[in-house]
Amino acid sequence: MYKEFIICVIVIMLVIGGNIITQNNTKQSIEELNSYLAPIRQELLKESVDQKQAKYQMKETWKIWKKQYQKMAYYIEHDELEKVETELTKLNANIQTKEYATGVENLENCTFILEHIKDKSALKIVNLF
Repeated sequence: MYKEFIICVIVIMLVIGGNIITQNNTKQSIEELNSYLAPIRQELLKESVDQKQAKYQMKETWKIWKKQYQKMAYYIEHDELEKVETELTKLNANIQTKEYATGVENLENCTFILEHIKDKSALKIVNLF
């Protein structure tokens, strides 16, 4: 009886430890991506948008997204990650076609989905049941 209890405690500790590690990685990845999306938002909200600057910022954001996608794909549903990638693709297309108002909308959707992923992966009582 004593051995089974020790094994159960170790398994529970490993599960909680793994969740904490993945939760911290998710939080860090989303914060980094949001820090790259914020300058794009500011650029798109200007009256005279510098398209060259917006394209450069979008290119840098794609680099970060690809790096973070590789890490998060191990433990986050691919459907959620594909939603973010879809919004980023739309945003990139909006920048290329100079449809900045629609680009801001897609950027907001992307930010919302990222926050949803962060909240969904958090270890909370609500998420357990």
